[in-house]
Amino acid sequence: MVKTQAGSRFVGGADYAALNEHSVRDFLSPLPVAASLIGGEPSVWTVREVGDGNLNLVFIVKGTKGGVVVKQALPYVRMVGESWPLPLDRAYFEHEALKIQTLAAPNLVPKIFHFDTMQAAIVMELLEPHLILRKGLIKGLRYPKLAEDMAAFCAQTLFRTSDLGSPASEKRERQARFSHNITLSKITEDLVFTDPYRVSDMNRWTTPQLDKVAAAIRDDAPLKLAAQELKWMFLTRGEALLHGDLHTGSIMATIGDTRVIDPEFAVYGPMGFDLGAFMANLLLAYFAQAGHASKEDDRVAYRGWILDTLEAFWLGFETRFLALWQQGGAGDAFLPALFADDVGGVAMDAYRAMVMTQMFHDAVGFTGAKMTRRILGLAHVEDLESIVDPDQRAACEKRALRMARTLMVGRKAIPSIHALREMAEALVMEHIA
Repeated sequence: MVKTQAGSRFVGGADYAALNEHSVRDFLSPLPVAASLIGGEPSVWTVREVGDGNLNLVFIVKGTKGGVVVKQALPYVRMVGESWPLPLDRAYFEHEALKIQTLAAPNLVPKIFHFDTMQAAIVMELLEPHLILRKGLIKGLRYPKLAEDMAAFCAQTLFRTSDLGSPASEKRERQARFSHNITLSKITEDLVFTDPYRVSDMNRWTTPQLDKVAAAIRDDAPLKLAAQELKWMFLTRGEALLHGDLHTGSIMATIGDTRVIDPEFAVYGPMGFDLGAFMANLLLAYFAQAGHASKEDDRVAYRGWILDTLEAFWLGFETRFLALWQQGGAGDAFLPALFADDVGGVAMDAYRAMVMTQMFHDAVGFTGAKMTRRILGLAHVEDLESIVDPDQRAACEKRALRMARTLMVGRKAIPSIHALREMAEALVMEHIA
């Protein structure tokens, strides 16, 4: 029996079994989606297992009318195997997070059609012709709506699940519910904030090229202090419901549409964590471009587009978040009636500006931590890993690590997103010179 408790909910049971390309037909056929969305007899459906992530099984099932995606949690870390067990209740938290995100940011997450508690499986919308964003960035594709959509997703989900946008009673209930997502939160705590800064069997890097760099980071007291300060923030500041793993592999996009997927790491935490996760992965894609350049495309213009997207994302997020706050939410913090004597809203505007500056500095620090873990920790990114020449890959990684350290240790000294952009550009230009 595989059974895990999620608050008062149990996920998995005596009938739990990992699905395969045959049994997923039996799983889907009794459901209403089989007739309304897939169509045809199960025997004529096409089924492909496409899960290329670290944790789960993912099936695309198509019939005469269309198709769906079935995502099933496995009772262990897929990239490691059964030696690293993992609770099935992460499927429950993902389903709960998707419901909340759908209310906060409709049309920016996939539609959910069915959740099977016993099989820890979610049936959701098949996104076509969407491509995993990371793969698009590797190919050099441009997404005109990406910055706008991601700014909207982050502003709406973070504001509406915070004490600014939700009554305290609702926020506390959700925070208590997601506090049971203990195992996946522990993975974040270790893999992001601790393991890259110590000797750990989980770590790996481009060797021998980065051996000395990794050793220097393990001996870097200011950097380790910064990492632990960020970890403390993650542990203690339950500001809003986080996606928890908002990298470019958790986003599917076309030229005109963006969807955020895979919120199984959802937990209450500092808003800057999600913002930094997305920013970090844009920067990793930026530093990786030298390894994807060719005679036909030197990727110079594309590097600029990535930084344009980074800058537009933060500015768009800031504008949207402030607009939501100024409009007033359902939250119990900063009740408008208390500030009726604030003529022209001068005091509140000044305070909001201060909060946004702090949130930016938080995001900058988490950006650096996320960049570091993707180079020296367990789970890397395809942007860098797909660079065949190890010397070229290591050169890109060294530049990214230099920036990551500055972002973590000196986050409060970085005045703006434009200044952050200029730092990234200077590191690449230094290499070119």
